[in-house]
Amino acid sequence: MFDDANIIVGLEIGTSKICVVVGEQNADGGVNIIGLGQSRSRGVRKGAIINTEQVEEDLRSAVAEAEQMADVEIRSVYLGVSGGHIRGFNNRGVHPVVSADREISEDDVADVVKNAKAINLPAENMVIHAVRQHFLVDGHDGVTQPVGMLGSRLEVDMHVIHGNANQMQNAIRLVKGTQLEVNEIVFNGMAASLALLTGEQKELGALVIDIGGGTTEYVVHSDGVIRHAGVLAVGGDHVSNDLAYGLKVPLSRAEKLKLEHGSAIVTEAAKGQTLSITNELGLELRRVNVEHLQRIMSLRHEEIFQLIAQELDRAGLTDYLRAGVFLCGGGSRVPGLVPLAENTFQMNVTPGHASAISGLTTALDQPEFAAAIGLVKYGSLRNRQRPTARSLATLGGLTDVFRRILPR
Repeated sequence: MFDDANIIVGLEIGTSKICVVVGEQNADGGVNIIGLGQSRSRGVRKGAIINTEQVEEDLRSAVAEAEQMADVEIRSVYLGVSGGHIRGFNNRGVHPVVSADREISEDDVADVVKNAKAINLPAENMVIHAVRQHFLVDGHDGVTQPVGMLGSRLEVDMHVIHGNANQMQNAIRLVKGTQLEVNEIVFNGMAASLALLTGEQKELGALVIDIGGGTTEYVVHSDGVIRHAGVLAVGGDHVSNDLAYGLKVPLSRAEKLKLEHGSAIVTEAAKGQTLSITNELGLELRRVNVEHLQRIMSLRHEEIFQLIAQELDRAGLTDYLRAGVFLCGGGSRVPGLVPLAENTFQMNVTPGHASAISGLTTALDQPEFAAAIGLVKYGSLRNRQRPTARSLATLGGLTDVFRRILPR
């Protein structure tokens, strides 16, 4: 039995699956994955809960499996959130330094961070994360610690991730209904990037794309911090829907064809190949062209990548991705996805694997568990901040904690 104080649990309520990952934090702050539970998700669509009873039943099943494997009792979780309602944008706060000697104090830092967080959001939205990027002193950027410097004008750039409050509260209430506490909510895209990227890759610049069943999250790191984040309400389920429509087969059959014969690029072997579709009695109903199947998949995946590429071009971030693109999520298992992404982004693309974490290889090597593992890693980094939480509060609270979670 493990020490409960060192147990960290990540919970991802996804469109295709509900995943619970249990980690144990050791004395030096490292994390060892000791438990994994998952169940099929039946009550979620495009990242939003549409049937609480089904989700609660599936959640209890996943939690029980994780508890049995880890031999612990799960009491609280870090809850991952997603959905097409989540947005990210950059904001700058400005504060004049009014002290007589013009020396920047901790109060000045707290004030400029407060100004940067004073943003106008839609009434129904709430801030999930406010990530400090860097400071500017009298127009000179790239400052990481301005306290003690001399200047008359202090600015700070922050990346703000926000979403619909009701949708996130629905998820929190559902989890609490199973007698679990929610430590924090965390954007799944950010969690996945924590699991996959090393400090060097964050510094060089990297794009993480998490392709799930109902949504695709993406996060850009550069110079060690988050520069951009977003969600597309499109995922692997949409590929199956496209196949069902284009091939004129039931959705369940389309899903099976996708898994058995799918590819994100049209392969040479598929050209001229057909498959027989039979009924329950084994009688042939019709034949399906494999090249047509793969072309449908290729077009949908290409659209996903192009939408992200266009967004990064608009944000002026494409040239900063020197470490390339990293793919994760269950949807990243599709054969041919890496060369398709390389062709779209015109840079190196790598299947993502969890880094700087140890434990169950069955979880660490699977791309669909990246976000849940990242939630555990996020919790471990939060635990490291607990001894200094009071002092951090004077420097902008959550904002500054996040700045340290995403090391330069």
